[in-house]
Amino acid sequence: MGQARAELTARRFCLLLGVFCAGALAVGAACVFFGPVEVSFQRVLAILSGGRSANSVEIDIVLNQRLPRVILASMAGGGLAVAGAVFQALLRNPLATPHTLGVSAGGAVGAVVAISLGTTHVRLGAVSSVQLFALVGSFAVVALIYLLARRREQFSTLKLLLAGVTVALICSAAIMFIRYLSDPNKLVILDRWLMGGLETIGFNSVAAVTPLFLPALVLLLCQASSLNQLSFGEELAAGRGIDVARVQAVSFLGASVLTASVVSVAGPIGFVGLIVPHVLRLILGPDHRVLLFAAFFGGGAFLAVADTFARTVIAPSELPVGVLTALMGGPFFLLLLIRKAKM
Repeated sequence: MGQARAELTARRFCLLLGVFCAGALAVGAACVFFGPVEVSFQRVLAILSGGRSANSVEIDIVLNQRLPRVILASMAGGGLAVAGAVFQALLRNPLATPHTLGVSAGGAVGAVVAISLGTTHVRLGAVSSVQLFALVGSFAVVALIYLLARRREQFSTLKLLLAGVTVALICSAAIMFIRYLSDPNKLVILDRWLMGGLETIGFNSVAAVTPLFLPALVLLLCQASSLNQLSFGEELAAGRGIDVARVQAVSFLGASVLTASVVSVAGPIGFVGLIVPHVLRLILGPDHRVLLFAAFFGGGAFLAVADTFARTVIAPSELPVGVLTALMGGPFFLLLLIRKAKM
């Protein structure tokens, strides 16, 4: 009887997850149909299905501007949401985000250096110099924090958190110092990148992020069961046969690489990794085998919608999506806290 009930519950969870993921994909796909330039629904559909009934300008708008941007937004939002859920489980801290441990700050330092040096036009295949410098900065911070937090065979989450916050503060100071020394004409570009954005033409940005993004995402999804055990405490997880040090190291490195790959192309977009995991826990529960998949699709849909709104609300100009997610996410998260306190 108990086994049958458990199987029924598992089927319901799978059905709910399937419906949720399908809905998130539909929301993300719908974003391709909206933009500052009006293209009819029928023509967008014809272009996406391979038809050529629209003119060349409309084809360029849909295939080279909207579609790559929606795909990039979906990947960035999904990656940040998954990384946020992993960091919250790893640190057992509900306020942990992909930016807590300084990975984004390290990437920002690298990008600011590239922009201040005037190398924004240099490319290495699909990767721009800004993306490359941002990756180098993020990985340097990840390596430093990992060495500080790891001692012999142990991995201290407290040291990880303290080291991450401290390095993030140092990186923030470095950014201010570089801004102070930079050419005033470059400050607008610097500030615009630091606000976070998904501006892209063609699929170069998607191609640049994919080689790091996909392996890190798969690695984290494979840690879901271990993260369930780890969320109850290191001692209990070790008693159940979990190699705690390995899971902590793999989770930290995987989430850091995932964050670094997103930051390198989109800048430091905040609140996605904080809000989406918490909302999904309220809907689907804390099981990471469900939560991580839902976070990827939910975070992708959330950022795709936010970016669509950002590029249309004050057209022909657009809002930085990082500013918009903070404006949307901050009050929404406060409402969730108030509602939870009342319940």
